[in-house]
Amino acid sequence: MTGRTGGSVVVLGGSGFLGRHVCAAFAAAGADVVPVSRTACPAPDGCRPVRLDLLAADIGALTRLCAGADVVVNAAGAVWGGTEQDMAEANTHLVDRLTRALATLPARPRLVQLGSAYEYGPAEPGAVTGEDHPPAPNTPYGRTKLAGTRTALRAAAERDLDAVVLRVAVACGPGAPPASLPGIVATHLAEGRGTLRLAPLLAHRDLVDVRDVADAVVAAARAPAGRVAGTVVNIGSGRAVPVRALVDLMISLGGRPLRIVEERTAPGTRSDAPWQRLDVSRARQVLDWAPRRSLEESLADFLSAAGVSPARSRPTGQPQPPGQQAGA
Repeated sequence: MTGRTGGSVVVLGGSGFLGRHVCAAFAAAGADVVPVSRTACPAPDGCRPVRLDLLAADIGALTRLCAGADVVVNAAGAVWGGTEQDMAEANTHLVDRLTRALATLPARPRLVQLGSAYEYGPAEPGAVTGEDHPPAPNTPYGRTKLAGTRTALRAAAERDLDAVVLRVAVACGPGAPPASLPGIVATHLAEGRGTLRLAPLLAHRDLVDVRDVADAVVAAARAPAGRVAGTVVNIGSGRAVPVRALVDLMISLGGRPLRIVEERTAPGTRSDAPWQRLDVSRARQVLDWAPRRSLEESLADFLSAAGVSPARSRPTGQPQPPGQQAGA
């Protein structure tokens, strides 16, 4: 099972934030990459894009799409927008059709399913959440992503599907969505706005660079089946970052004045979970993976891609901003 990254890799959701970086990482590893998305989009060199509406695709279409692939990565899904039914279609029902399709193939590819740390639900401040923590999500997004994870694990147990779930923390870095908190801050910096009104910045989040996530996906494709099949692996930084420190660091890196006004009448965050910090020791053990990029490097590269020339305050790799907790 090792060495599959040199073969054919189908990436569902290849035009999304995670999917684009996953495609680039596999292409750099020498794979023949097939990004699949509903709309046409630029793809890294070495990729052969396919247009397909995954929500409308039946089991037969998915079977034909994945036939001959060595690895299938499911980076598709709905992130926070729409109704719970919309999220269920993208985050749960698609996984069911996909696993059924893969189970019919004579040569079954490895499935790398991208889950979410929000599947765990709220954690106590100071807690480090490992894969054995009982999931109790309190948002439609977390519930539908957890259902997709359970579908993939059930297929591994009942259909002998070679599937692994990567439960990903909050990804940041180049190409982060404009509607995300970093995206909103970057837009205000790029446009030279003087004030940004936000809901109170009280939460802590585990933030991991999207390129480190992509490296983890490649590592999951390479790992021996006996080590990862049918398992969940946390992918994060292992640190809890105050979101206020995140915003302050972006403003410092941007080198432009931006006054933050925290008010309860401003639009809230996507989740009311006050604390998030993952235990990533299993990823080190079974994938030989660990995050390599600092938060400052990640945000500086994101700002640069967003049109804001970052002024790095210290060399990459130096200690993280105050308020972060040491990783597990």
